[in-house]
Amino acid sequence: MASIKILLWKHDKKKDGTYAIAIRITQNRKTRYIFTGQYLLEKDWDAVKSQVKKSHPNSKRLNNLLLKKLSEAHSVALEIEANNKQTTVKKIKKKIVNNKDSDFFSAAKIYLANLEKRKKFNQKKSDEGRLKIFKAFLKREELAFGDLSVTLLNKFQGHLLHKKNRSERTVVNYMILIRTIYNLAISEEIIGRELYPFGKDKISIKIPESEKIGLNAKEIQLLENAEDITDVQQQAVNIWLFSFYFAGVRVGDVLKLKWSDFKDGRLYYRMGKNKKLVSLKVPEKAQAILEKYRKEKTNRKDLVFPNLKGTDLKDEKRVATRVKTITRNLNRRLEIVAETLKIDKKLSMHIARHSFGNISGDKIPIQMLQKLYRHSSITTTVNYQANFMHKETDEALDKVINF
Repeated sequence: MASIKILLWKHDKKKDGTYAIAIRITQNRKTRYIFTGQYLLEKDWDAVKSQVKKSHPNSKRLNNLLLKKLSEAHSVALEIEANNKQTTVKKIKKKIVNNKDSDFFSAAKIYLANLEKRKKFNQKKSDEGRLKIFKAFLKREELAFGDLSVTLLNKFQGHLLHKKNRSERTVVNYMILIRTIYNLAISEEIIGRELYPFGKDKISIKIPESEKIGLNAKEIQLLENAEDITDVQQQAVNIWLFSFYFAGVRVGDVLKLKWSDFKDGRLYYRMGKNKKLVSLKVPEKAQAILEKYRKEKTNRKDLVFPNLKGTDLKDEKRVATRVKTITRNLNRRLEIVAETLKIDKKLSMHIARHSFGNISGDKIPIQMLQKLYRHSSITTTVNYQANFMHKETDEALDKVINF
């Protein structure tokens, strides 16, 4: 028999310090949640009795409401179990929840909680911001899936493009988020596919082409020989070059490198994005940068670069926040360096990865670049060799017209 209980959902605290009150349905070790639409401070919740404490000014009204919802849930569960011996927790939840009136933002809470569990802290923060803007557009806190129509989404896209001045790529990110939450609601059997607003003749999501232009060899040499820049700007250049020398190691991974990650002239580290293990030879140019920081080393567990010094590396959420802030500061300094050196391209930490890919075009096979990048699909790798692809098409054009 299914176990049904009311509890405080502590995975997502609102800015006012309250948590959502949810109904938990458990059967055969499978669990699903239904949100009641009510919020409460932790101090006002009696976890033992599963009810609002009497100290809360509206405790009687809230407890009556919660008792009614709990009773309805029990009744539905008993009805289903009486008629279907093979029932599942998903079927019970689907029967309890009214498909048309179920709330999009309640499903969004489950989605955000899943990101938290997967330690996708930066993505969670970004998506929370997008959902906040969506709520502001709607001018309400709840949205029934039945009201999440093609017309509404078209209006929201227009709002983002013309009122918020967001780029087409940014608008696509909003649509992908809304579609992801909708798909989650379908997989959780909160709703069906009958009103699905995405697909052919509906909201079609097409990612616009974009091109990040990497630096060429001469521009990288300008960075290597940079003069008349400040110490903090030089620090940013060092980290950029170090990333480039190791095939565009992501900035988050560079900042977390320790001296113990270097053994017998090789770098060993696990990529933060996909957790794949990487082993690379330490090039002479990278070794020269290491020597600049060796004097700060006190033991092999020290970080190579000092930017995360003082941050508890076991606190992954805190580390993710710090890396984001540090990256933003590094990019600002790199922009100033580019202007000083008259590099007429956008210079950021991520461009180090694209620069390596572009320069590699006619030097190594694309399969080797895929291996260096640890890409699962070679299609992803192709995007990093844009300059080389242009070179091939340019040469082909010349062969045809130069007669």
